[in-house]
Amino acid sequence: MSKRVLTARTLTTESGAPVADNQNSASAGAGGPLLLQDQHLLEKLARFNRERIPERVVHARGSGAYGHFEVTDDVTGYTHADFLSEIGKRTEVFLRFSTVADSLGGADAVRDPRGFAVKFYTAEGNYDLVGNNTPVFFIKDPIKFPDFIHSQKRDPFTGRQEPDNVWDFWAHAPEATHQVTWLMGDRGIPASYRHMNGYGSHTYQWTNAEGEAFFVKYHFKTNQGIRSLSSEQAAELAGKDPNSHQTDLLQAIERGVHPSWTLYVQIMPAAEAADYRFNPFDLTKVWPHKDYPLQRVGRLVLDRNPDNVFAEVEQAAFSPNNFVPGIGPSPDKMLQGRLFAYADAHRYRLGVNHTLLAVNAPKATTAQNYGRDGFMAVNGQGRHAKNYEPNSYDGPVETGRPLSAPLAVSGHTGNHTAPLHTKDDDFYQAGELYRLMSEDEKSRLIANIAGGLSQVTRDDVIEKNLAHFHAADPEYGKRVEEAVRALRED
Repeated sequence: MSKRVLTARTLTTESGAPVADNQNSASAGAGGPLLLQDQHLLEKLARFNRERIPERVVHARGSGAYGHFEVTDDVTGYTHADFLSEIGKRTEVFLRFSTVADSLGGADAVRDPRGFAVKFYTAEGNYDLVGNNTPVFFIKDPIKFPDFIHSQKRDPFTGRQEPDNVWDFWAHAPEATHQVTWLMGDRGIPASYRHMNGYGSHTYQWTNAEGEAFFVKYHFKTNQGIRSLSSEQAAELAGKDPNSHQTDLLQAIERGVHPSWTLYVQIMPAAEAADYRFNPFDLTKVWPHKDYPLQRVGRLVLDRNPDNVFAEVEQAAFSPNNFVPGIGPSPDKMLQGRLFAYADAHRYRLGVNHTLLAVNAPKATTAQNYGRDGFMAVNGQGRHAKNYEPNSYDGPVETGRPLSAPLAVSGHTGNHTAPLHTKDDDFYQAGELYRLMSEDEKSRLIANIAGGLSQVTRDDVIEKNLAHFHAADPEYGKRVEEAVRALRED
């Protein structure tokens, strides 16, 4: 008998056995019923049933690419993070873009914030910076996040997004007025992922080698220029090509047009936070650039597409609690909530060993800890080493060096509203944003808001929202009110 050798072109089962026939199922006779013993058929159907994993509750629809970040300016006076330690230093990155509210099957060209999540594969571990294409958000406390997302998602009865739900939540969340003004403005629908900015949105902490603490905000400015779509252009594009942004990113990188962003930061000495005119940890507010100017840090470039969208984009797991030495959290309540929620979402969707997946695993260093077992445990994980610490067998040990400076706390435990600073209200910055707009920008903003608000069926919900725009700027409120009235009378 000749020796049988499996080649690279031999189709096999998952256990490695060669497949004799992949066109016909085994049956009891030529026209008989199928056989339970057809292991190849059962394995294919069982795997097919399990190909999908739970989609993300938010940021479900996404695209991603690999690239690098290169330091262009010295920031060692503010942080001792290794990947920012010298001009010219390069760090591999993976960036995932996404829409927020819609499902995995939604369209790209919709009016929705965009996720902008960067994973830096540093020599001191992975650093995840998870932000959006807007510098602010709708709410300031994570306890309201499930309620907010429920109001934006499909209604449990009608199965569609309902203006009544969207605007009713905003009517009861005056702090959302700033972000609503962003979302309904000209930048609410980016023309592509390449033509929008990215922001860390939250306030983070940097610590230098001397232990001095600074609070920072991240700004990734697109080098392709800002380009956005009108509501009419977006509706047409979403109907023609729901995958428009994914296609644009993929094709641009494939033809060698590598999108890039310049990273800037705003830096606030920690001692100035308590007396700043706005609460610096309020996610619904920005730090005006005249108070804290942008300081350039480096350049982020995307130059390689994933080989498998499911393995590398759908299974990419970003967690804001993945810090590295020199970078840490701030008292930002929304950030504090996300430190738990993101990692927990990945454990639910992907399993406790999701950090071992190639896209999530460190690349410039090796993870060494005492985690073992669980779903999808890797063969040989930890090998024969002890799985407890401390031990007497030369296992990995703690460094005793905190990643960032400690945060001072005081007062009694309880459910507290954030302390007010001198300029803290829910409308001032929304009004400032409105007053920065040109007349054409204002007209489009008013039309976008009125188009949605006029569809609300309850007069009291409309009135509550109108009051927010009046409070932000009298002209702003008056024009929205007149536009809503005109649409409702038609």
